[in-house]
Amino acid sequence: MDSSLSKISAIVSKEVKGDKKNASIPNETHRVVKPHMGSWGCSSIIIGIVIGVSVFEVPFLVFGNVATPLRGLGAWLLGGILSLIGALCYAELATTYPKMGGDYSYLTKAFSPYVGYLFGWGRLGVMQTGSIGALAYVFANYANRIFTGIDPVWFAAVVVILLTFVNILGVKFGKSAQNLLTSLKVVGIIAIIVAGFFVNSGEAFVVVNSVGSAGFGFAMIMILYAFGGWNEAAFVAAEMRDPLKNIPKALIVSISAITIVYLVINLAYLYGLGFEGLRSSRAPAADILELMLGPWGAGIMSTIIVLSVLGALNGTILTGSRVYAAMGEDHKIFSIMGRWSPKFNTPMWSFIFQGAITVIMIFGVGTQFGQNVLDTFLQFIGLSKLPWSSYGGGFGTLIAGTAPVFWTFLLLTGSSLFVLRFREKKTQRVFSVPFFPILPGIFCMTCLYMLYSSIIYAKGLMIFGVALMILGAPFYIVGRKK
Repeated sequence: MDSSLSKISAIVSKEVKGDKKNASIPNETHRVVKPHMGSWGCSSIIIGIVIGVSVFEVPFLVFGNVATPLRGLGAWLLGGILSLIGALCYAELATTYPKMGGDYSYLTKAFSPYVGYLFGWGRLGVMQTGSIGALAYVFANYANRIFTGIDPVWFAAVVVILLTFVNILGVKFGKSAQNLLTSLKVVGIIAIIVAGFFVNSGEAFVVVNSVGSAGFGFAMIMILYAFGGWNEAAFVAAEMRDPLKNIPKALIVSISAITIVYLVINLAYLYGLGFEGLRSSRAPAADILELMLGPWGAGIMSTIIVLSVLGALNGTILTGSRVYAAMGEDHKIFSIMGRWSPKFNTPMWSFIFQGAITVIMIFGVGTQFGQNVLDTFLQFIGLSKLPWSSYGGGFGTLIAGTAPVFWTFLLLTGSSLFVLRFREKKTQRVFSVPFFPILPGIFCMTCLYMLYSSIIYAKGLMIFGVALMILGAPFYIVGRKK
């Protein structure tokens, strides 16, 4: 079976080059990766991928679930260490199988085509769509600061629908637009740091309520979500010169820099809003600028974040559609999503399915009607209603609901490293994880703990992810292409 993600690379590569005629034809030949990148170039790419918009939304969920400010900061530091260990594991897989292209292939190779298929199925129904919905809620929370009086749920749903439509038409963000959005994000981060230490509420380490509402496990789920992207960034390792020297250097430098940035930003939040103020702030970046510059300062910050999220959301919608379109070449159930529009030269049905599932998720967790429907279903199968107020709104609810599936597959990918090491002992490994099997063991144990924590926190929400994965089984049996 050819790798779906390799096909995606071929398709996207043709689109970037402007080959309109052949863009919809998957390339069956694996691209041979030529080493050309040094450690500093790789470090800058990893930093750019990982530092996204989560830092504007996640902090109140993190500090709202720990007992003290120092424990919250310690959790961010721990998140950086665990992310580095995970990135080293992915770096070995990426450099050993540079023609394969991601979790889909590792799981297929290590376990079976069925496990790889379930990863693609879970990505469509839970992981990628849940991530899009979560980003849409970040957009909505800050857009609501600019256009007050409108339910954030509608902001989130409308932006997904509009960007899905834009991508169907084949309209792409140009390089200049992406550079502008990245620059705005940097400006926003600098503004947060300056404002936080300038305002200095004097209550950064003052604890009124010493008990976290949910627990350390969920705080780590949010933190590792903010560090998300290192697993994809590690694939860049396959293009590096002198991997034994440059891969550890690049990963250590980049993830250390990311960790420092996150620690400084959260210190700024604490100094500006205080521990209790940060725990109750749904839009901390805007709140901290409002303390320094007044209402118009909050408006400026909200605008910067809204524009930054648009770029991240657009990219997530675009790349997600390519996964399903490419898998349509391997599985009949995905065939319709593998069809490209002859008029717009885009995987139209892939966008439509992805957008529809995301919008259903947004309304399902963000409206009273949707919550009642889900609670009714849970009671029908003998479970209790969900404590919706404890999830921290639409963003936190979607992360909580999708986390068990995400950590299941991340655990399987970590396990695939052991399986492939044992099964393919003679395979040349350009880069090997240091201190094997200790570090990969720590990574797998971390995934196991995060899976346990996400299940405990999600409660009845996880039943929908489980039901979806079970639903995918018969489709594989009847839908696999020879």
